Amino acid sequence: MREVVFINKNKNKWQSYEEILSGNTPIDSSGLTKIYLDLTDDLAYANTYYPDSQTTQYLHQLAGQAHRKIYTTKKESLKSILHFYKYSFPLLFYKYRKFLWISMAVFLLFAAIGAFSAAHDGNFVRLILGDEYVDMTMNNIDKGDPMAVYKQKGAFNMFMGITINNIKVALMTFVYGLLFGLGTLYYMMYNAIMLGSFQYFFYDKNVFWESVRTIWIHGTIEIFVIIVAGAAGLVLASGILMPGSYTRKEAFVLKARDGLKIVLSTLPFFVIAGFLEGFVTRHTEMPDWLSISIIFISLLILIYYYFLLPVKLYQKNKLL
Repeated sequence: MREVVFINKNKNKWQSYEEILSGNTPIDSSGLTKIYLDLTDDLAYANTYYPDSQTTQYLHQLAGQAHRKIYTTKKESLKSILHFYKYSFPLLFYKYRKFLWISMAVFLLFAAIGAFSAAHDGNFVRLILGDEYVDMTMNNIDKGDPMAVYKQKGAFNMFMGITINNIKVALMTFVYGLLFGLGTLYYMMYNAIMLGSFQYFFYDKNVFWESVRTIWIHGTIEIFVIIVAGAAGLVLASGILMPGSYTRKEAFVLKARDGLKIVLSTLPFFVIAGFLEGFVTRHTEMPDWLSISIIFISLLILIYYYFLLPVKLYQKNKLL
């Protein structure tokens, strides 16, 4: 449509939003989120059809004001933290869901490369996993307990160490998005190749099923949220590489905040994954149905939270 038609159609709505955002009209956080989503939709349209117009600049400023009002740093109460995980984050993540698909595709590609390389080069697994780990695991296989590595440390110490290490990996995967996304892709590549070669190693030693039913008790959540952290790093990089109608500095600050929120969404899942690895995975004697149930339930929760819930909340807010 022509710009003048677009303005006339929406100017009353924008004026009401401007009054609300100026603080003259009380509104709750869900209402602010709805305004922000509506403004970003209008901004995307204006940026496509009237990229250099004053209308686009006006919407850019208004959307930025809404964003700042929603995400202004404050002392978080338990209620607001729960609201973030149940509502604010999934609704925010709807905008960035394509980055999760990209991150997942990259990870699966390099995992396949890792498995392929291990299958065609007998020394590749040792190069990636190290001689000490390979020799220890082969010794465990010979003893009839290929997953014995998960029983070596005390459950609590293993839980704490694994959780802290995984959070560190996620933060590094996100922060290295500052290197125009190349650092994030490198971290994704390294972890994916390690996983692919790791799984092929057990396949080659005829204990593939034993590895799957054991490792993926915690690995389902652990690997998935590392992929989510990769998506956060790509979001950060997009603020540098694709600022759109924002200045590069404005785009960087906006994407850095949103990327950090994506990383924060993974923290409870890393704690759960660490708990499973420390306290549950070590019980290799558990029946197959129980281990598969844990893996399946973990996968369903992740699919719901990162794929289905964002779409559900977005569609619900569009109808309000």
